[in-house]
Amino acid sequence: MKAIKIIYWICTILIVGLMVFSAVSSFLPNPQGDAIAKSLGLPMYIFKFLAVAKILGAIAILVPGYPRLKEWAYAGYFFDIAGATYCFIASGFPVSAWAPNLIFIAILFGSYFTYHKKTGA
Repeated sequence: MKAIKIIYWICTILIVGLMVFSAVSSFLPNPQGDAIAKSLGLPMYIFKFLAVAKILGAIAILVPGYPRLKEWAYAGYFFDIAGATYCFIASGFPVSAWAPNLIFIAILFGSYFTYHKKTGA
């Protein structure tokens, strides 16, 4: 059980850290990020909306209790990463641009499955 908790916290801190970092960077001026968004064909206003959702998801995952809210947060994170991966692939970006997202999805699943093992749900 101790190993499950350690794996859970490692995966959870990594994925929540990634999402919070991504959210904070959406509120900062970033010409390179703006160029990528344009090449993906995405409007800039969507990133601020997603940033707020990522922060709320981080809170939902880290606060004890509220299992249904945690499920929604995990699902939201999955759809965010999967959607970003699809946008990169559909826009013709090289594999090196979107392949790290597969690692992030694996970390997210690691957090999700160990959360359920840890809680016995």
